[in-house]
Amino acid sequence: MKFLLNWLLSTLAIVIAAYIINGFSTGAVVIASFWSAVIAALVLGIVNALIKPVLLILTLPITILTLGLFALVLNALMVLLVSWLVPGFAVSGFVVAFLFSIILSVIGWALHRIA
Repeated sequence: MKFLLNWLLSTLAIVIAAYIINGFSTGAVVIASFWSAVIAALVLGIVNALIKPVLLILTLPITILTLGLFALVLNALMVLLVSWLVPGFAVSGFVVAFLFSIILSVIGWALHRIA
């Protein structure tokens, strides 16, 4: 049950973050349907669980040098990977993915804090 709640909250965070990005950015995050957001949340969770830890270890020297800020770049790369993998979920570029990942993290944290 907790897995389903986290999945639903992540989906809601993706929809809200896409709405915010599309409101003030020249780039766009396109979500074709609610089901695209559901699948994107699932794939993003899988990517963050399997691929991101490996990349964090491989880029540890850069992450230490930048005082952890390189982890934000990795988050943006994970969002771009998910947009490439999931049809119906598109991110227009790296800067948009970077902003989207920051907003997604803040909204996801707030939603999980409330629930």
